[in-house]
Amino acid sequence: MSNRPLNVAKPILFWRHLWVVVFSSNLLIPYFGSQPAEAQVTQYCQLSPAAAQKKENLRLSAIKGNQDSQTSYQKLVQEQAQELQECRTRTWPQIQAIWLRLYPCDIRPGAIEQIMDRIVNRGYNQVYLEVFYDGQVLLPTTANPTVWPSVIRTAGSENIDLLSLAIQKGRQRGLKVYAWMFTTNFGYTYAQRRDREAAIARNGKGQTSLYVVDDSSQVFIDPYNLQAKRDYYQIVQEVLRRRPDGLLFDYVRYPRQTGSNSIATKVTDLWLFSPATQEALFRRALNYKGLDMIRRFLSRGYITAGDIAEVDKLYPQEPEPMWQGRTPPPGQKSILPATERQPLLQWELWQLSVAHAMQGILDFVTIASYPAQQQGIPAGVVFFSDGNQTLGQGYDSRLQPWDRFPSTLEWHPMLYATCGNVSCIVAQAQRVLSMAKPGTQIIPALAGKWGQPISNRPPLEAQMQALRKFTPQLKGVSHFAYSWQYPEHDGDRKFCRTK
Repeated sequence: MSNRPLNVAKPILFWRHLWVVVFSSNLLIPYFGSQPAEAQVTQYCQLSPAAAQKKENLRLSAIKGNQDSQTSYQKLVQEQAQELQECRTRTWPQIQAIWLRLYPCDIRPGAIEQIMDRIVNRGYNQVYLEVFYDGQVLLPTTANPTVWPSVIRTAGSENIDLLSLAIQKGRQRGLKVYAWMFTTNFGYTYAQRRDREAAIARNGKGQTSLYVVDDSSQVFIDPYNLQAKRDYYQIVQEVLRRRPDGLLFDYVRYPRQTGSNSIATKVTDLWLFSPATQEALFRRALNYKGLDMIRRFLSRGYITAGDIAEVDKLYPQEPEPMWQGRTPPPGQKSILPATERQPLLQWELWQLSVAHAMQGILDFVTIASYPAQQQGIPAGVVFFSDGNQTLGQGYDSRLQPWDRFPSTLEWHPMLYATCGNVSCIVAQAQRVLSMAKPGTQIIPALAGKWGQPISNRPPLEAQMQALRKFTPQLKGVSHFAYSWQYPEHDGDRKFCRTK
């Protein structure tokens, strides 16, 4: 330990206590069946099959070089963009978005147009386009200064900017196109870099996220690491050069673990054991006693009465061990022996450790969203409504402190609960609403398909009708995902199949 005195200037804002309000609902909500096709057209701004087919025929003819078809196609696209805008202004929800991933095969002529046309046909007016996922970025290889490889790496396509093209084609159809990005999940390719080893998050068992999640493409980083911040800041800036209509930050959390490991109950379960996170934790100490106790707790996961007595002897000139957010009971040191002080100190050190891990996530998203906010581009956070829960004496292993996300960001809670009906989905929405500050824009994400149930979830119509009935204050909804709406087309695009 350095002999220099600790910086005990005014501490940065930090949580004094961690607490989570757990909301539950026992509402039994009736199931709403799918609506007739005619009702869908008017209620959800969807085009009739005939109108959609007319547009598709013109698109196919235009690709073959028919100039008359090209002119008619462009005119129809513009007309439908206007109709969509007018319909959504008078129809709940005013924002109806869909999540979309593009593939290298989508560089084929007319492919982006076909995708965006289908999105308009279903009444969507926003697209959340995945631009950074699985350790790759949707930038041209010739204009990709980031540390991640480009999604499109086929020979001859080095200059194709699929992100810019998608934004352009979406806007032509009246769609707002948001860039959807993984955040603290940097992907497997990042973990392969020897010069980035210190940036990878580690728990107290010496593990990285590669050892604790089923998906080997997921690699979570240390949110306190300066190099990781710089790398991510660069990718955000490159995406913003394409001027998307917004940014969405996904995976704003730590890894989701399974079984008994899904609950963090001890310090070794936390992702505190990479260098930058530890140094930042030590800096939260406000005196030498506090620093010594933090070090002992982190190294063993507990402290003893003997530790407390020893630290008292080492630093007799100091009162209680102090760190940011700690307010010890008045006169505690002089009244209580070490054996009686130990349980409270150990509990407070555990709370400090959890809060420190969560604060790293909050700080990282603040840095990530800053460039967008400076340019007046909306930014939002994607999260699980149950990712911030206390579970007995522990915490959800994802440590996703979404209730602390600022209200200046859009909130996109994933309402993915499965119970065979809409009750659990509505309960998730109500929990988020109960914890959000007034003025927070909340646009929940629903998983499902139009007109039919899937994966123990009711059709989208049923989910949306339930949200409108029980949470009418919501003005926007998104649907995960294009691949669920058009699984066959998604597969064709993924593997470059032609028909």
